[in-house]
Amino acid sequence: MKIRPTRILVWLIVAGAAAGFYFAFQPQPQEADFGQAARGRLIVTLDEEGETRVRDRYVVSAPLLGKVLRIELEPGDRVQAGSTVLARFQPTDPEFLDERALAEAEANVKTSEAAVNRTRVDLSRALAEEEHATSELRRYQRLHQDGLLADDRMEAVRLRKQTADETVRAAESSIAVAQAELERSRTALIRVDAARHEQRAIDLKSPINGVVLRRLRESTSVVPAGEPLLEIADPEKLEIVSDMLSTDAVRIRPGHQVLIEQWGGDRTLTGRVRKVEPFGFTKISALGVEEQRVNVIVDFEDVREAWEALGDGYRVEIRVVIWEEDDVLKIPSSSLFRHGEKWAVYTVDTLSLATLQEVEVGQRNAREAQVLKGLAEGDQVIAYPNDQIEAGVEVAPRSR
Repeated sequence: MKIRPTRILVWLIVAGAAAGFYFAFQPQPQEADFGQAARGRLIVTLDEEGETRVRDRYVVSAPLLGKVLRIELEPGDRVQAGSTVLARFQPTDPEFLDERALAEAEANVKTSEAAVNRTRVDLSRALAEEEHATSELRRYQRLHQDGLLADDRMEAVRLRKQTADETVRAAESSIAVAQAELERSRTALIRVDAARHEQRAIDLKSPINGVVLRRLRESTSVVPAGEPLLEIADPEKLEIVSDMLSTDAVRIRPGHQVLIEQWGGDRTLTGRVRKVEPFGFTKISALGVEEQRVNVIVDFEDVREAWEALGDGYRVEIRVVIWEEDDVLKIPSSSLFRHGEKWAVYTVDTLSLATLQEVEVGQRNAREAQVLKGLAEGDQVIAYPNDQIEAGVEVAPRSR
């Protein structure tokens, strides 16, 4: 029997259409992003915005009711302790002091002198403690280098040395404040002839070495006693304060390493937590939610030249390192999902089929998670599983 060519053509067309329908209705592999279980370093941090601030801020104010002359200093100008004249002040004609007021003023001077002496004693004690802490640090460093001292004990010795240094600086600042208070007390005893008073002015000198932060008064004007005139501080004594959620603050300890980012420079700075303040406060978030916050104080560890562009009140972002390890098995955090009471992932087998695998998770951050049990190094996982992916579904890498 001879088959006509037209019939063969019809058969071919029917077979092609049937094959097209078959392949059109075949299940297609689900596209997905793949990740891999790999070993490496994992860092867990608590991230928050922070703000720089000078550690010791001094507000220079008018000692008496009178007229302050024009202040020529501008923000950023450097000042020297005991020599730079911050402002010139002309008191009003002094009233004659009665016996009671005079005795009270003299008593204030004696009290201020006693305070200066007391702060000098505190400084001597602080210097002695600093010397002892320095000697102890040298001794323990040798033991640590020889492997005879644990790391946590060495860290405690370093913290004691740092605390001793801070105590010395605080004692030096207390002396400056006490001396300034003594000058103010002595000013109250000044009695001048009214005819010569207009030609006399009191020079208000800087109590510290530093710079002018803000000029609160500029033009000549009459001001009351205690009116703020200038703010000065030492810019080299800069710290960072960050108000963190109280639920995060309980996980932070003094001595934790801090990564300082988004401060405007081209490199990440390092710091160290000095103190977690013991009291919290309520703050309204941008979404209108009341949050309990706690201030965390951070010191810079880098040399001054690395962050000298920063000043008082600059914005930064900090990452407090609360856990880190160099060799852990980790996967993308986005691959994890809850399966009942446990964590699970979808792995990809040799046939490109998705397989549900329960895992035990350890530490984690926003990008990666530690796997304690359930996966081996090199296992492929689906990084962003969706509702269309389930056990047994064929998957393929997402086309770019």
